[in-house]
Amino acid sequence: MTAIKQDFADITAFIYEIEKLKQVERRIKPKGLSRYENSAEHSWHIALLAQSLMPYAENPVDPLRVVTMLLIHDIVEIDTGDKFAYVAEHDDFENEHQAAKRIFGLLPDPMASTYLSMWEEFEAAKSHDAQFAKAIDRLMPVLQNLNNGCQSWLEHGITVEQVLKKNAGVAKASEALWMHVTDLVKQKAQEVGVPLS
Repeated sequence: MTAIKQDFADITAFIYEIEKLKQVERRIKPKGLSRYENSAEHSWHIALLAQSLMPYAENPVDPLRVVTMLLIHDIVEIDTGDKFAYVAEHDDFENEHQAAKRIFGLLPDPMASTYLSMWEEFEAAKSHDAQFAKAIDRLMPVLQNLNNGCQSWLEHGITVEQVLKKNAGVAKASEALWMHVTDLVKQKAQEVGVPLS
């Protein structure tokens, strides 16, 4: 019984800590709202997008592993904050890795090491599961911009060329899906005045 009490205490400490993800503001607004979305909302949203698009994955993926990666990948933002995808400092692996060790370290083993390992796998994007998860993470803000009049692209002066270059990794998960989304981006950008380059 003592082990259960300690594990439960560790797990609840982790759960209380990750609630802070609801305070991490991103650069995109949910359609119809004047506020920016938070990273917890983003994680939930991409988990459901991944489930919905799994039939279109070009390689077999494990649904539970993909969804777990998507639910935990941004937890590090509690310590590091959200990085806008189109800025040079977007990739901050060392600081994020330290945050991952701290936050997942609140959990009992083997859960702590499993989550850290999955976070590292997501970041490296070498497995089919991680490539698909990473593609979905890239795809969601594109879809949100298509749905909200390209709000964050227009606010931050992002071009179609930048959008397509930054998110080209979606093709690793599904070439056909990325080709379709590319056409949608070009069409919507032309409608609302997002510059090509």
